[in-house]
Amino acid sequence: MALCAVAQALLTFHLIGSKPVFPVLGLLFTSTLGIYNFCILITRPAKPETSPYKRVRWFFAHSRLMVTFTIVSMLSLIPLFFIITTESKILLIFLGVLSFGYGWPLFTVGEQKFGLRNIPGLKPFLITLVWTMSCVLFPVLESMHKHLTDVTMRDTTILIAKRFLFIGALTVPFDIRDLFDDRKVGLKTIPVVWGEKKAYLFCQVLLAGYVILLFLFRKNGFSLDFFALTLTMVLTGWLIFKSAWKKDEYYYFFYLDGVLILQYVIIVAFNAVKYFIH
Repeated sequence: MALCAVAQALLTFHLIGSKPVFPVLGLLFTSTLGIYNFCILITRPAKPETSPYKRVRWFFAHSRLMVTFTIVSMLSLIPLFFIITTESKILLIFLGVLSFGYGWPLFTVGEQKFGLRNIPGLKPFLITLVWTMSCVLFPVLESMHKHLTDVTMRDTTILIAKRFLFIGALTVPFDIRDLFDDRKVGLKTIPVVWGEKKAYLFCQVLLAGYVILLFLFRKNGFSLDFFALTLTMVLTGWLIFKSAWKKDEYYYFFYLDGVLILQYVIIVAFNAVKYFIH
């Protein structure tokens, strides 16, 4: 997931015509690695070795190594944090609070403790918001500050909106996978409220909205980037339809999450072909 965050930031830099800002990439990598590990650590089950999830069993079988990774990544944030702009600092502090609140059981009702992720309807919105703001707005702010590019408010808004739709579409299959568990605990997710088929259709609508906004971005129309990213939307839509609650959990973490990296890889490949042709 840390590599996914880096790839999404690199995609943003490419789309706004900026060179990569390496402190941004470093911050995204270390913060994503640290927060994801932290959230797993604080939700440790009583007997992780009997967990139905392979990744949980593997994580706690190597708990010392993962704790070390978490501490190192969190400490690495400190020097990187002090070399970014004040606007970016404020943004990252806000997103950090949301991220820790997502996993940390901050609230108590009776004897049950829960975090922001357990509030009905808030889980996919929080994930989408944090990923979009950190991988789009953060790189834009730093690039503009260093005068590496010039992006209008209109194009920044479109860029944020289309990435929001894309990330949002990727979160729904994970809720479909957890459909039966969520129903048991009464968690109101999109698949629980609308049903599995309508949830799949909703994902396709979000991806179609992404393609429309992509066409409008910077008024580029049918550009090379348009065709490259539209190809990834078609692939994403197909992967979402192929996903099901009975699918192996690594299908989600390698294939669906892997699309976050594939987007940038395909953009680079398309532009490399253009370079060699010319």
